[in-house]
Amino acid sequence: MGRSRYVITEPEKPHFLTCTVMEWLPLFTRSYLVDRLLDCWRYQQSNHALQLFGYVVLENHLHYVAQAPDLGKCVSQFKSFTARTIIDDLQNTGAERVLQRLRFSKRAHKADRVYQLWQEGSHAELVYSEAVMRQKLDYIHHNPVKRGYVDRAEHWRYSSARNYAGMEGLIDIQPWL
Repeated sequence: MGRSRYVITEPEKPHFLTCTVMEWLPLFTRSYLVDRLLDCWRYQQSNHALQLFGYVVLENHLHYVAQAPDLGKCVSQFKSFTARTIIDDLQNTGAERVLQRLRFSKRAHKADRVYQLWQEGSHAELVYSEAVMRQKLDYIHHNPVKRGYVDRAEHWRYSSARNYAGMEGLIDIQPWL
């Protein structure tokens, strides 16, 4: 999990997680890049027993609440796989300025790569009660509203608020009842 002071203490329980793009670059304004995130979660749901309780993807970071038998490994694989595929997509579309920023901001100790997409760590916080789960889901779902992007949480396309409002979401979630 990188050098974060936040660790997954009880992997069998849900955790609130955050992933942030280096330099807060607004990569997720490109829908095909968001599709990479969703595809990875779908794969982990099918193959690694990932339970996704809620999520939001904003232009430069994402939040989600999840649990899995080995959540730390899921988070690490998510960040690794999405970084590789997103950087490949950026290279294939000639996004040289973005790639330049990701090259420049790469941490010196990351000698095994040319680019670094994600900031280190995932700010994992244990969701230890129903009240904390509700608070985290409310925070996730109202993030686009607080930013003034939409008037209602369920109007944000890249959020599980749609699922909780009875609408069809972009990815299946495990609803918290």
